[in-house]
Amino acid sequence: MWQPDRLYFGPAGIPTTLKKGGVTEGILEVKRLGLDAMEIEFVRSIFLNEKSAVEVKKLRDQVGIVLTVHAPYYINLNSQEEAKVKASVERIIRSADIGYKAGAWSVCFHAGYYGNSDPEATYRKVKEGVQTVLKHLRENSIEIWIRPEVLGKPSEFGSLEEVIRLSQELEGVLPVVDFAHLHARTVGGLKRYQDFASILEKIEKELGRYALDNMHIHVSGIEYGEKGEKRHLNLAEADLEYKLLIKAFREFNIKGVVISESPNLEQDALLLKELFYAPIEKSKRKRSRES
Repeated sequence: MWQPDRLYFGPAGIPTTLKKGGVTEGILEVKRLGLDAMEIEFVRSIFLNEKSAVEVKKLRDQVGIVLTVHAPYYINLNSQEEAKVKASVERIIRSADIGYKAGAWSVCFHAGYYGNSDPEATYRKVKEGVQTVLKHLRENSIEIWIRPEVLGKPSEFGSLEEVIRLSQELEGVLPVVDFAHLHARTVGGLKRYQDFASILEKIEKELGRYALDNMHIHVSGIEYGEKGEKRHLNLAEADLEYKLLIKAFREFNIKGVVISESPNLEQDALLLKELFYAPIEKSKRKRSRES
């Protein structure tokens, strides 16, 4: 499986600057904008077939863009209806299969809701569903990360602790760390540099340095209330301290993919990329002048 050599930045879906076109046009636009990653959004439907996925992979290889996938929203591995659990598993498998054919590195999914179940019972059922997904991937030689996402409402399965635990217990699983969702889930709990640093420290302690070298991250502004997430916002319109977040990324020297889920998509992706790399470029120029 591909191993990131640095941190890549891109939008969740086709950039808003592209007025028409699909995934291939979106990849070209991402490249034109100076970004280097894109998440294929299957959130409403898995709209690529095998043939179009192969074409996407060819283009990805040509232009050097890192791809990830977001599986459909219609997933609940803790549903009381077994038919819905089965359909949820199939949607993750299909997302992984098409994503792999398209050259994607990682597939993100929302695992489900607690409903009337207690957290431990929910965990066991979610784990069982993910195990079924992983079995299919192994049997079909599909090499792609399966990534439960940290979610923004306390009613949703997907605390940081839960997705880390799944990653500890199941090979082929690592988290999608959505810092906006974490901020909303904790009702504005990410305020200081140490708040962000402690998350990365926890991941390294529980999952090892390997996890920090293979991060799949979502970032955006977010509106929240007592029940958690309400809606995504642009970074400039929200209270997420994204400059401190970027500082933590640099201090921990993380690698992987950062996907902007702000409404302005590529604008905040560019903002984050420029913040992350600007100090490096400045120090390089300074050393060049001194030499």
